[in-house]
Amino acid sequence: MLHHIINGFEAIPALQDELFQDIALSVWRALPKFKQQASVKTYIARIAHNVLATHVSKAVKKVKTVEITPQHDLEDIRQTPYQQLDQQQRQQKLAQAIRSLKLAQRQVLTLALEGMSYQEMAETLAISVNLVGVRLQRAKTAVTQHLALQPLEVE
Repeated sequence: MLHHIINGFEAIPALQDELFQDIALSVWRALPKFKQQASVKTYIARIAHNVLATHVSKAVKKVKTVEITPQHDLEDIRQTPYQQLDQQQRQQKLAQAIRSLKLAQRQVLTLALEGMSYQEMAETLAISVNLVGVRLQRAKTAVTQHLALQPLEVE
């Protein structure tokens, strides 16, 4: 879950590894304070989003073109090279679209992609369930528009 959330915020693999370590350390430090008022999953996701929000706020506002390397090789080995390339391009475009979102939209979309319910997302982000729905809808619209403007390259 953490790798997927981090990938939604950072494209550079080395920085992703650093962020993972920062999050793991923050979770380790925060676990004694865990009062079981929420699930462990939402507690850890909240810590991750706090670390990532700090990272984003400190990041330089430069556009970087970096090839995204998937954390897990989930591709079907029966795919042709063209199908694999197409899938990689689609994943790259989606990750770029997610990273182009406003922080609040990026947060709800990455949690939704992890399969969290609206209630879990609300607990993780300390916002209302209704606000989760609004932000998620706006994020989906923005990603759809971004992808419509960025057609896949055909070589």
